Amino acid sequence: MTASYHRLYPALLLFLLLLPAASRARDAIAPGQPLRGNETLVSSGAGVFALGFFSPPGSNGTYVGVWYAKVNPRTVVWVANRANPLRGAVADNAGSALSVSGDCTLAVADANATVVWSVSPPPPGSSAGGGGGGGSCTARIRDDGNLVVADARGRVAWQGFDHPTDTMLPGMRVGVDFAAGKNMTLTAWTSPSDPSPSDVVALMETSGDPEVFVYNGATKVWRSGPWDGVQFTGVPDTVTYKGFTFRFVNDPGREVSYSFQVPNSSILTRLTLNSTAGAGGAGLLQRWAWASSAAAWTLYWYAPRDQCDAVSPCGPNGVCDTNTVPVCSCLRGFTPRSPASWALRDGRDGCVRATPLGCGNGTDGFVVLPHAKAPDTTTAVVDYDASLEQCRRRCLSNCSCTAYARANLSGEPGHRGCVIWTGGLDDLRVFPGFGQDLYVRLAAADLDSIKSKKKVSTMVAIIASLAAAAIVVLALTGFFIWRGKRNKSRKPGSNTWSGGSCSRQGFTERNDHGDELELPIYDYDTIVTATEGFSTSNKLGEGGFGPVYKGKLEDGQEIAVKTLSRTSIQGLDEFRNEVMLIAKLQHRNLVRLIGCSISGQEKILIYEYMPNKSLDYFLFDKSKSMLLDWQTRYRIIEGIARGLLYLHQDSRYRIIHRDLKTSNILLDKEMTPKISDFGMARIFGNDETEINTLRVVGTYGYMAPEYAMDGVFSVKSDVFSFGVIVLEIITGIRNRGVYSYSGHLNLLAHAWSLLVEGKSLDLVDENLKGSFNSDEVLKCLKVGLLCVQENPEDRPLMSQVLLMLASTDIASLPTPKQPGFAARRAATEDTTSSRPDCSIVDSMTITMVEGR
Repeated sequence: MTASYHRLYPALLLFLLLLPAASRARDAIAPGQPLRGNETLVSSGAGVFALGFFSPPGSNGTYVGVWYAKVNPRTVVWVANRANPLRGAVADNAGSALSVSGDCTLAVADANATVVWSVSPPPPGSSAGGGGGGGSCTARIRDDGNLVVADARGRVAWQGFDHPTDTMLPGMRVGVDFAAGKNMTLTAWTSPSDPSPSDVVALMETSGDPEVFVYNGATKVWRSGPWDGVQFTGVPDTVTYKGFTFRFVNDPGREVSYSFQVPNSSILTRLTLNSTAGAGGAGLLQRWAWASSAAAWTLYWYAPRDQCDAVSPCGPNGVCDTNTVPVCSCLRGFTPRSPASWALRDGRDGCVRATPLGCGNGTDGFVVLPHAKAPDTTTAVVDYDASLEQCRRRCLSNCSCTAYARANLSGEPGHRGCVIWTGGLDDLRVFPGFGQDLYVRLAAADLDSIKSKKKVSTMVAIIASLAAAAIVVLALTGFFIWRGKRNKSRKPGSNTWSGGSCSRQGFTERNDHGDELELPIYDYDTIVTATEGFSTSNKLGEGGFGPVYKGKLEDGQEIAVKTLSRTSIQGLDEFRNEVMLIAKLQHRNLVRLIGCSISGQEKILIYEYMPNKSLDYFLFDKSKSMLLDWQTRYRIIEGIARGLLYLHQDSRYRIIHRDLKTSNILLDKEMTPKISDFGMARIFGNDETEINTLRVVGTYGYMAPEYAMDGVFSVKSDVFSFGVIVLEIITGIRNRGVYSYSGHLNLLAHAWSLLVEGKSLDLVDENLKGSFNSDEVLKCLKVGLLCVQENPEDRPLMSQVLLMLASTDIASLPTPKQPGFAARRAATEDTTSSRPDCSIVDSMTITMVEGR
């Protein structure tokens, strides 16, 4: 037995040494060595990508594809036989094979050797030819995700990057390779369970000045705008991407293509095209990055993303601007083609010239439209060597020319070329702070009209200045007379407001962004009269600043008077902050600040009066909440979302509220929600994504975990607060933050638990008595839970929230992860109690009574 052992030991040792090499995943196939249905190739190097057979969830077909080897769940980036699947699941196709022949033909065959998909390289010597004539071929999956078929000499015969499916990876091109005869497009999957090509395609239009279009069938649904030497003019935030390099090749005789690279190979990123609005209801095109800390994909760009991203919503010669209401307007010198449609907010017919061009008489000129996305360039003419002045003269000499712009912002000065348009200017929009100058041709009469308006404006300004000087003199005289009378007898003033602005009384002349704040100052005695001496019968409640009173001005206007109490937990800084911010904000879902009153130590803000008080006044009172039917609650949710989107994205500043809660949502006579109380709000810079503060302010139950615990706040902090409000609106129950609910869970965790158990409708406020749209409730519940997820990166942006609220496909919404504070426990508390919210200042808990 011992002798036998000694004879077997060397063979056993050799077997053990060879076992790792034999079981190590390979990265290539060769003739006679196919990849079977139960095998997988893994790229050499970092092992980033895998190639093998897979079945999408819900599918009864098997496909050969490429996916990220270390990302879970599986994320497929390329599919071979997307239009011709193998029948059955992967387990049913163990005998199927992906093979490569000696002449570099790549094929997928079923267990009966029936070929369902194959590709062959072009013949050697053809314009598109590569390898194939150099002996035995291999097919290898590379670490960049490219499946490459090469001959024995290493010459590429065929590669997957030349045939994208729905995903663009770093190094992959979208465009046309004229020399090789390749048109590289993205084509969306038909559905998440069906990789077959849909009607949604992203492709490069090479005529005129090349640009990328997304089509749904024959309909254009999005346009990138032309490449201006730095970025596509319709994607202005490209320049903010750090760690990316972008490449645009525009050689009409050889290649017109776009690609991007990420030098840091540890960063996983992809651009995908969906057949419907993607995850979170955000766009057809989406850019993703893998967040290893969260083990999830993060969406950081998508398109279309707003109303102006649709193709030509304002028609020819119309300008789309999301910062105006309505969003469509005509270019200067143009009027609506169909005034009736325009009045109904339908601008698709566009605009026509008010005055015909005076071609040939040399009287035409140009007006500049700044920050523009260049109009559709498919029929435009491009000269890459001309100067801007040469372009101007060329446009004036061509009777058909309507506008011009620079073609290459990165070129040498004087040689940046130009794009010249003839006919209507289609799909035109403007961006705040981005875009380029568009020079629009106008007739002399319209130019003179603009000049006349400027002259009139100048004259008006001069006259106004002289009048203002006279008024100042009279006002000073009147002031001294009034003060003398006031000292004799302190009778309430009769003026509505005293003139001047709040910025000139105790504040700086301008705010931090250099904007003059012309908010009227109301005479203190006028406010005393309006509130009947701040009588207790007119008191609406107690806010963070101090008491709030109802008042009525002499002209009958009802107002809400917010006073700064000397014992207030909020001070002059917060008072100043509210004036500085809200005075410049205008939105139907934000409360309107009418003016202020400053007299000695008295600091007062005057708002429009909200007859229905605040949301919490109704929501948490069993008798009053019956007045909130589901339709009203749903409209309130949508209104708050629109107001918050305005603050985060669409206003002139980027504002984080920091104290969003039901008591700060006021309701007008039509129950329209209006966000109020901006004392804690902060303006974010364009390059800021989050701020860390040692002074944590806000309200328990509404504060995001990262803010409450670490002092880190961002737009996602407001999103968390919005999610809490949504859940409170659905349930009619106040969230108690880290306090207990149902014995051990707070409202957020309880809602999540019922969602997981499929009992979500058990959450609905019993006062609705079953009268609600269950689909809308489930949608709002999911949206609310997505907003209160523990990780800020998982929470949607408010633009995505509105898209989700508008969606009718609940199944497409992502599944929420565990909410913030879900696992925390505290002492038992009666959830129906009227216990007031707790506000936090410098990590101290202070009880305050909320009200308006």
